[in-house]
Amino acid sequence: MKALLLAAGYAIRLYPLTLNKPKPLLPVAGKPVIEYMLDIVEPIKEVDEVFVVTNDKFHRHFEEWGARVSSKKKITIVNDGTLTNEDRLGATGDMEFVIEKKKINDDLLVLAGDNIFGTPLAEFMDFSLSKRPSISIGLYDVKDLELSKKYGIVSLDNNKRVIDFSEKPEKPRSTLAAKCLYFFPKEKLGIIKAYLNTGAVKDAPGYFLEWLSKKEAIFGYVFKDEKWFDIGDKKSYEEANREFRRKEK
Repeated sequence: MKALLLAAGYAIRLYPLTLNKPKPLLPVAGKPVIEYMLDIVEPIKEVDEVFVVTNDKFHRHFEEWGARVSSKKKITIVNDGTLTNEDRLGATGDMEFVIEKKKINDDLLVLAGDNIFGTPLAEFMDFSLSKRPSISIGLYDVKDLELSKKYGIVSLDNNKRVIDFSEKPEKPRSTLAAKCLYFFPKEKLGIIKAYLNTGAVKDAPGYFLEWLSKKEAIFGYVFKDEKWFDIGDKKSYEEANREFRRKEK
């Protein structure tokens, strides 16, 4: 199994913090954001390589980070070649870029390089493997319909199958938000290219999942115990810093 950490965005909502430093390498309680995700991938014995996809602007930053970070996994930094927010490939485009460039033909675990949560992935992996050859996604209950408007929102049936997926809905039908945590069995890797070939939105993977949920079964695993931080702006970044500094004390 391979893991892919998405880290190729330009984070313009966090300017000036991210003008000359990539968001996933910003410190939260003294530790780069991306390392929180690397920590939860580390115990998954099936993962033998972690790809980190970034852009040309910040490629050197990640190469330097990769040379000093401590991990038992092989870490490979992939440059998607983009230089600006305007020519970015988008999260879905970057997934396909890495699959093609690195000729991935294994199961693939995808995580956002700018999310933070500490819940071990063992139960999510067991769930995902039990649902193969279908794709599985990680969900978090934000418990607030107004807040739900900011995310990809999911409704599940009794078998945990996604029966509705709406990206940033004006009228959310639930409060289950997609976390940018995806398990792709190797049999399904080609579905990303099929989506991109439709000319659809390459950014915000929720649009891909919304499209996919109407074509075939995908399943959602709800994380219940630990808070999830989606570092999208200064407010969420400051909140994560406060929370993790409080935990350290």
